[in-house]
Amino acid sequence: MSETVRTGTREDLGRLMADYRVEPGVADELLDTSGNIRPVWRPFLEELATLSPEQLDRNIAKGQQYLRDAGVYFRHYGEESGAERDWPLGSLPLLIGNDEWQQIGAALIERADLLERVAADIYGPNDLVAQGLLPPELVMGNSEWLRPLVGIRPQSGNFLHFVAFDIGRGPDGNWWVLGDRMQAPSGAGFALETRMATVRSFADTKARANVQRLASFFRAFRDALNGLRGPDRSRAAILTPGPLNDTYFEHAYIARYLGMMLVEGEDLTVQNGQLLVRTASGLQPISVLWRRLDSQWADPLELNSASRIGTPGMVSALRGGSVTMINALGTGALEARALMAFIPRIARHLNGHPLAMPNIATWWCGSQAERDYVKENLHRMTIDQALSTRLPFDHGEDVVIGGRTVTGGKVNPAWIDQMGKSLAAQEIVSLSTAPALEDGRLVSRPMSLRVFLARTPQGWIVAPGGFARIGHAGQGTSISVQRGGSVCDVWVMGDRPVEEDTLLRTEGSAKRRRFSNSLPTRAADNLFWLGRYIERAEQKVRMVRSYHLRLAEQGDAKLPLTTYFRKYLKGLGLKPDEPLPASLINDIRAAKTSAGRIQDRFSVDGWSALVDLLDTAEALAGSASPGDDAVRAQNQLLRKLSGFSGLIHENMYRFIGWRFLSIGRSMERAWATANSVVALTGPKAPDGSYEIAIEAGDSVMTHRRRYVVSDSRETVIDLLMLDAMNPRSVLYQLSEIHAHLKYLPIPAGGGEMTPLRREVMKLETRLAVAEPPDLDQAALEEIANQVAGLSGLLAQTHLR
Repeated sequence: MSETVRTGTREDLGRLMADYRVEPGVADELLDTSGNIRPVWRPFLEELATLSPEQLDRNIAKGQQYLRDAGVYFRHYGEESGAERDWPLGSLPLLIGNDEWQQIGAALIERADLLERVAADIYGPNDLVAQGLLPPELVMGNSEWLRPLVGIRPQSGNFLHFVAFDIGRGPDGNWWVLGDRMQAPSGAGFALETRMATVRSFADTKARANVQRLASFFRAFRDALNGLRGPDRSRAAILTPGPLNDTYFEHAYIARYLGMMLVEGEDLTVQNGQLLVRTASGLQPISVLWRRLDSQWADPLELNSASRIGTPGMVSALRGGSVTMINALGTGALEARALMAFIPRIARHLNGHPLAMPNIATWWCGSQAERDYVKENLHRMTIDQALSTRLPFDHGEDVVIGGRTVTGGKVNPAWIDQMGKSLAAQEIVSLSTAPALEDGRLVSRPMSLRVFLARTPQGWIVAPGGFARIGHAGQGTSISVQRGGSVCDVWVMGDRPVEEDTLLRTEGSAKRRRFSNSLPTRAADNLFWLGRYIERAEQKVRMVRSYHLRLAEQGDAKLPLTTYFRKYLKGLGLKPDEPLPASLINDIRAAKTSAGRIQDRFSVDGWSALVDLLDTAEALAGSASPGDDAVRAQNQLLRKLSGFSGLIHENMYRFIGWRFLSIGRSMERAWATANSVVALTGPKAPDGSYEIAIEAGDSVMTHRRRYVVSDSRETVIDLLMLDAMNPRSVLYQLSEIHAHLKYLPIPAGGGEMTPLRREVMKLETRLAVAEPPDLDQAALEEIANQVAGLSGLLAQTHLR
């Protein structure tokens, strides 16, 4: 039985579009030149018109909440340098018919092929310069043209494998290329998450619409990357500049989505011309590297010597043909605005005809005549437009912009680009507008579209969608996300139902296990410290809670126990008078930082729980007061900590990374327990100290059941140091560490047993055969110090 869908009446549609205005001479995505709703939009708008403004707001909020829960962010560089901002989801998707999308795709494939030939030429025979089709200074004066790469033919045979184009519809209704993204194009991962969020907002509508799916595009590209690997069990990996990059979330998301290793420059090394990744299992070969950092930072030896995020010897590995770089180093030279001035002529020369989709009119400003032409036309620009265009004038030269005479340096401090004379000015065009929701009504806002292409063995494929950048009121023509623009999903609408599709392989495909031990040492280190920081925070919570329990019971009396306990807490870096000490919150913040560095290996649920944990701690720190109120706050935080730990340890796959996380947690717990036993059973410990040790060790009930006598030094030591069944005891944690170490690979040349494993076994055996009277104060202190030293041994053995 077919589903009946209510559509809006003419009055509903009129209400929705009452404020929709299109500027004269501007094309619009919703309305055609006659002012009629384009057919691809009508079913969507008719459903939208049935919803009240409140319902629309709730729908939009669902998508935004999804992004917050998933931890989607970009890094905004402005007054708050490097601040994390929520991904700015637009209110509506952009709808484009499949026939029109096929035309767009064919035109962009033609352009990608042309740029591939340009790249091959400027790093090869340089015929375009020799024939006068490109000025030599445009190539050699371009800071992204890298001389060390000249003559290096990519191992794959191609310079470009994954590209993007920013396009916009001009006043005549035709699409124009606004920018070529050949270096390390961003946005594909954000496009996926934008799609997921938009589906949350318009789930019912999306289910009925024939929206083309994105999964097949990414599956085909993933398979293409794997197909480029060498025959020696080498890996394909994604190279990121690191967590401080503005699009790091996307790098981690794509790595997780495609099941690929995410590496930083420090993870890699070049030996004998082979690119290798440092893993907990030793060095392993990398033969395909999808880079997400700019070319000149990739190799401090042959490119930019100031780089701290590259890998020395990377160019030599490319020269030797041991690795395929996606995209080839140096392809950022194809993004120069000035190059667009010569693309039409190059296309006619190489193809024999103009490109199907031209780029925006661009002038090469390498000659005085061309600079004069641009200067004469500046009166057509607004100041905002001039600011967003690189203008080739010296500082201090007066120009007329927007009817005002302005000193050049005050309008744009970067008149002379890094490329010297390799400069271009582009024609100011009015982008088409697209609908956005504001206060329950549609309004038109300027937009541009980013489209992604990937190379496969069968040729280029075009992602059936992408994302559109939408300007906001008060932004003028600016659509930059960094300046406050928003991003919306792109729905390519077909004429027939779309088959279900996911990134998973179809049935009948070859079953093959992935490499289980290919964990970069940097990732292993962060997992280890994530475990330590979370356990450290829990131990501090338990200690601080014990103090405030006694404060609530006894008041602020200067009793021997409270005085001694305050001193002990200060030794742990805790301020007793703070209900939630800053040191405790810093540990949770450090855990989040460690997790943020391995987001490609961290589940969305785990990340959300960790973010919630930190938010809760920060909120409680500002509201709780000492005593009973602090105890309740600590109880709440302890439940959150336990929930996070349980989520990670119950749901995380038992691969090598989980071992490092668990070892970190066990080492921290063993050290914290041993340290507390030393302090709270020593000769200077006042009455009541044993009770605190048992309480902080979460072993009160166990102690009551196991011992018929009241607490004593011997019972505390027996329960917290020697009990193999108590998960809070030092012996139990040493046994856990030993069990995990059996699964860690032994480094090459390390013998049959590592020093770390040997030390753990010695400690484990010592405690397993000990009796409480055997452990005097000196013995306890020695054991605590030996446990503390295990961390250094782990680093020496597995994290070098």
